[in-house]
Amino acid sequence: QVQLVESGGGLVQPGGSLRLSCAASGIIFSIRDMGWYRQAAGKQREAVASITSGGSTNYADSVKGRFTISRDNAKKMVYLQMNSLKAEDTAVYYCNADLILGLTTSRNFWGQGTQVTVSS
Repeated sequence: QVQLVESGGGLVQPGGSLRLSCAASGIIFSIRDMGWYRQAAGKQREAVASITSGGSTNYADSVKGRFTISRDNAKKMVYLQMNSLKAEDTAVYYCNADLILGLTTSRNFWGQGTQVTVSS
């Protein structure tokens, strides 16, 4: 089966760092855009960062300068390095990717989410 699986979430103190990983598995020809989203309690899911197949990145203003998204196509993985974490970064973080499954087949996938809690 084709799926995305996040890992690396956990509890961290304000000002700390955490690195999230997202692994794509299954029969995948290639990966297009990948991104990270988050959903805090009681709030809408929001885009955090994205990276294209060519390596172009975009960040939400709230995380710019603190978070870095990267990808490893050989490993079929995307990462989110989170530094200078704040309490407002607390949320469930989701990996999202457009996966090319065939010559003319592309599908959007979501991971199951990983909890990030920033607290003293």
